[in-house]
Amino acid sequence: MKALVYRGPGKKQLEDMPKPVLREATDAVVRMTKTTICGTDLHILKGDLPTVMAGRILGHEGIGIIEEAGTGVSRFRKGDRVLISCITACGKCEYCRRGMPSHCELGGWILGNTIDGTQAEFVRIPFADTSLYLIPQDADEDAMVMLSDILPTGYECGVLNGAVKPGDTVAIIGAGPVGLSTLLTTQFFAPANIMVIDLDDNRLEVAKKFGATTVINSTDGKAVEKVMAMTSGKGVDVAIEAVGVAATFGLCQEIVGAGGHIANIGVHGASVTLHLEKLWSQNITITTRLVDAVTTPLLLKTVMAGRLQPTQLVTHHFALADILKAYDTFGNAGREHALKVILNSK
Repeated sequence: MKALVYRGPGKKQLEDMPKPVLREATDAVVRMTKTTICGTDLHILKGDLPTVMAGRILGHEGIGIIEEAGTGVSRFRKGDRVLISCITACGKCEYCRRGMPSHCELGGWILGNTIDGTQAEFVRIPFADTSLYLIPQDADEDAMVMLSDILPTGYECGVLNGAVKPGDTVAIIGAGPVGLSTLLTTQFFAPANIMVIDLDDNRLEVAKKFGATTVINSTDGKAVEKVMAMTSGKGVDVAIEAVGVAATFGLCQEIVGAGGHIANIGVHGASVTLHLEKLWSQNITITTRLVDAVTTPLLLKTVMAGRLQPTQLVTHHFALADILKAYDTFGNAGREHALKVILNSK
């Protein structure tokens, strides 16, 4: 089969790889129909995640059709259309039972990380019963791909961890796909104001269309000044970091108000400075989280009801055979006006 293979920092290739086979009775092999590229994949290519070894097939998102199911799989059968969660959950360990399958003792974020992932024609899914979702018959397939990772990530790591509530002033730093997913799901809780801060005017225009009440281009270095002016010097109730670099985490610390929340979503590959000399007395809550994807059923129902429309996030389509071009497009998002790219295996 064809697959996108990581060959070390800065190196990736579309290669012929062996088709996966069942290893455990609880496995399923899925024939991929659609997948996508995540910002985390770009972090991997930079060498930010040492758990990803050369030779690994990348990707942790997508949908497909059950090609083969192990004898221990009871919820799915050959031919079922399924949504692949970015988090593999055994459903039985301590962490899964605590609602934190991101730290599953036998799973967690393993696809495209410690086992081969979804940017391929076929993928093996461990613990299929608790790591896949049946796709409704009339579902939009592009929308389903967005439910693999970015929507639950934005909602869980940003909105829920940030404890957004009605009337809040929320600042989302980063208007990439995860930041925009956070913007869409933040509106479930009716905040009074949602500021989106980014360096890219095109993405900020998209944020306006998605419901941002204020957008700020931070290129001039005056984002803090502007936020403070708009909040009468008090700062925001919730600052959500959706980039994964020191500068944006620092910005969150400068604009959060007393009693506020800083919710980190971004994947950080280097250390950042925590200014406790300023924050220690401010009753600030700082949260980190790896998405657990426990809200996928809720989000799926919301999408199917038409209350959440994640296809807005899709800007480009490619064939799997053109995945290297897709990576170039996604990696040069500002120039290409790219958000999420869909890779079709058909």
